[in-house]
Amino acid sequence: MTDGFARRRLLGVLSGGVLAQCCYAVAKLGVPDELAAGPLPAAELAARTGANPQALRRILRALAAMGLFRRTEPDMYELTSASELLRSDVPGTLRRTAILHGEEVHRSFAEIMHTVHTGQPGFPVVHGMPFYDYLGEHPGIADTFAEAMGSEPVPAVLADCALHGTVVDVGGGNGALLAELLIARPELRGVLLELPDSIRAARVRLAGLADRVELVAGSFFDRVPGGGDVYVLARVLHNWTDEHAESILRAVAAAMPGGARLVVVERLVPEETAAAGLVDLLMLGMLEGHDRTEAEYLTLLDKAGFEVMAVHSGAAEGAIEAVPR
Repeated sequence: MTDGFARRRLLGVLSGGVLAQCCYAVAKLGVPDELAAGPLPAAELAARTGANPQALRRILRALAAMGLFRRTEPDMYELTSASELLRSDVPGTLRRTAILHGEEVHRSFAEIMHTVHTGQPGFPVVHGMPFYDYLGEHPGIADTFAEAMGSEPVPAVLADCALHGTVVDVGGGNGALLAELLIARPELRGVLLELPDSIRAARVRLAGLADRVELVAGSFFDRVPGGGDVYVLARVLHNWTDEHAESILRAVAAAMPGGARLVVVERLVPEETAAAGLVDLLMLGMLEGHDRTEAEYLTLLDKAGFEVMAVHSGAAEGAIEAVPR
């Protein structure tokens, strides 16, 4: 690595926050939706979205240089495959994710020095309350969060797990994962446990499957619905400290009838490197949890009274199947 390359690489990292905020701005304005039918001049985009023409032109010019938009003529812009994902009406849209990062995440990381000194997330410092309490008092932000999480693909590793009967998705957001499972597997029934705001979004997401799914509003710290055959905790436990994660697991165990099985889906941090990633950093600033290694999840399950039956390793995430002892 030459000194010049190292300098450019570091400057790229340092400018990442600026570029992310520019992506947020165009997503919030709805610029990608306006470009869905084809290229438009920056001035026309500004008029349609209520932006300052010169400011929007400069942002689009910079994002085009990064490959996020394409400049077809001196003042004309069109979508690329990347900015297509900022449209609101495409499968797997990241528009809500861009908005969440541009608002709540961005503000929380302004308090990164508080986090590195205390080990506590910056979110409560900025917003005066923990993240999930904040969602409960701000339904619009809760909808943004639910949609952002719902845009995540169904974990491929679930295909290796024995799913049958009634699947209880514990903390399953707006029901996106459960919807995909029920569509792919017509013999399955589903139960979704989530907080009231997410249940409201799930009613829309699961409307076509209403005869096969039950929606339960509540907290997994209080009570988990009984009667399921398979209980799924997908991308849930990493949001919480070990103490709270153990409480969630104990609540699930208490609800599980004989013969039921738990499936935990999480990113399993490699033991040899203990390397986490951007999601772990996101939780550092926003939530109390953290990514864990496979061994750490196995220890957590053991402390909560589970016996591990199988571990499935996927390219991005792993799945651990367990039963109460």
